[in-house]
Parts: sequence; C-alpha cells; structure tokens
Amino acid sequence: MNKITAAITAVGSYVPDFVLSNQVLETLVDTNDEWITTRTGIKERRLLKEEGQGTSFMAIKAAQNLLEKANLDPKDIDLVIMATATPDMPVASTGVYVATQIGATNAFAFDLQAACSSFLYGMSAASAYIASGKYKKVLLIGADKMSSIIDYTDRATCIIFGDGAGAVLFEPNTEGLGLQDEILKSDGIGREFLKIEAGGSILPPSEETVKNKQHFVFQDGKTVFKYAVSGMADVSEKIMERNNLSHDDINWLVAHQANRRIIDATANRMELDESKVLINIQKYGNTTSATLPLLLSDFENQLKKGDNIIFAAFGGGFTWGAIYLKWAYTK
Repeated sequence: MNKITAAITAVGSYVPDFVLSNQVLETLVDTNDEWITTRTGIKERRLLKEEGQGTSFMAIKAAQNLLEKANLDPKDIDLVIMATATPDMPVASTGVYVATQIGATNAFAFDLQAACSSFLYGMSAASAYIASGKYKKVLLIGADKMSSIIDYTDRATCIIFGDGAGAVLFEPNTEGLGLQDEILKSDGIGREFLKIEAGGSILPPSEETVKNKQHFVFQDGKTVFKYAVSGMADVSEKIMERNNLSHDDINWLVAHQANRRIIDATANRMELDESKVLINIQKYGNTTSATLPLLLSDFENQLKKGDNIIFAAFGGGFTWGAIYLKWAYTK
C-alpha cells in the first residue's frame, strides 16, 4: 500500500479593494516612499474598510473562491483550519463561523494562532490530519485584518501590514506528492519584542489601556529583523540538507512576505536564483497569516506538478519554520 501524503489540490484568495499606497502614508506619518521601499520592499497594501466586516469576511471570500475554482461541494469538507492572529472576537472561534457560512456543515473547525507562522503551522496540522487516513478534505485558510490592530500614527508598524486572505485544500495523495518534510520552531524569548500588550488575561481591556494605545501591535523592529533573518534562513537551509536538495533541485521559495530583505537573505542562504523566489510584498505588505496562500494564488499558473517548493515563515512569539512540499497539479 502506498504511503498517504497530504497534497495541495486547490487554491483561493481574496484581498480588499481599498489600496493604501506609500504616497498616502506620507500624509499620515513622517515617512516617504523611498524609505519604505528601500527597507521593506512594500509599495502598497490593501485594507478592509467596511464597517462591521472582520477577518471572517475575507476568509469566507477566499474559501468561496477556492470552492468555485475547484467545483467543490462544501459538504465534502471534513475539517476547516482557520490560521489567524486577528480573530473576529475572543472565545467564539472564527473558523467555526467561517465553516458554517461557506456551507461546510459536515466539517469541524478550529482557529490556529502562531502570529505570522500561523499558516505554516496550519500546513503541518492539515497534513497530519490527512496522513492519519481519517480525513479526506481539509480546508486551510489564512486570513488577517491587520488594520484592526495597527496604530496609523506609529510609522514603525503602519507601513508594514495589510489585510487579506488565502485558502488551500489538502487531500490525500499516493504518488509521493504533497508535504514531504517540516522543521517547525518556537522560542518564548520573542514575547517582549512583538506583541499586543493589552486585551488578554494579564492586562484586560480598560479605559487606561485604550488611552495608552496598548491594544495595537508593538514591534521592536531591529530585534525582530535580526531573529527573522537568522531563523528563516537557518531552517530553510537545514530542510534542504536533510532532504539532499541542492539549489538546482528547488523550483520555488514561498517565503513569508514580511520584509524584502528577510526574503532575500533566506534565498541567498539557499543559493537560489531570484527567478525562483515568489514575491508579492510590493502589492500587499505583510498580511500575516495570508502571505503564503496569497503567493500560491498569485503564482498558481506558474506552478507545475512535481515542483519542489520550500515554504518558510517567521512570526511573533517567536515562531518559525520551513516546509518542503511537492506540488500536485498543473493548471
């Protein structure tokens, strides 16, 4: 009997219409297009501006896009994993609501939160459910409304983040395609360097925490950058070594779109040609849990069956890792 692996068989995405360009940011904070582009590679980002719409709105749209493209009945989905750092609300799971809204009435669902590594960790979880043989169709969605937790007077964070959603379907494969290997890491040393201080069990919401802007993202940029460069590059190089892959064997690097310099450093360590590195940070900024599936969606037509892909991410906590996957279809 052939070993069951978990392969991605469909992709979907959604980004909001509203574009926040570097030129507009110049009117909000003390910054300029050249400074942002040079340091991050970002030109614009999308924001979900409509009142009453949260992460679930984009997640539903991305899932519906996938269902339509794949001609898939949502009732056939066994599990929905919602990777997000910005759930609609505490306690009530966003993934559960999304599953119901898309008609995945036979699925169970849950949220997975690992900051910018949420989707990468979700890939590992989805793969394990498929490999167990108990589940046939797992829908993994990465979505974040980062604009809901960003202070647009803080130039250290407001230039970086955007809103968006992407979704992939994992199904069993017996051809040796799909997820091959993973290296996932975490280190609590990162807790102080990238966080939202208030709103949790340590510091519940109060008039004081709102006044002090403690419900917005705080980032020690230099420290996070240093850890991200070494972390993402280390695991990407290690997963290649572990699977006897040279730079010639790798078709694509699908890296978390946090900063162009971090992506370039990872690619350089892997000795990858620039043409093999998927980039869309200039269009969307850092959409946190959505960066990896948005890359797959934007470049789906270039991916070929059997392609060797390295996924890599780094997020708050700290959380990071790399996954080696063989692509399962040609469009």
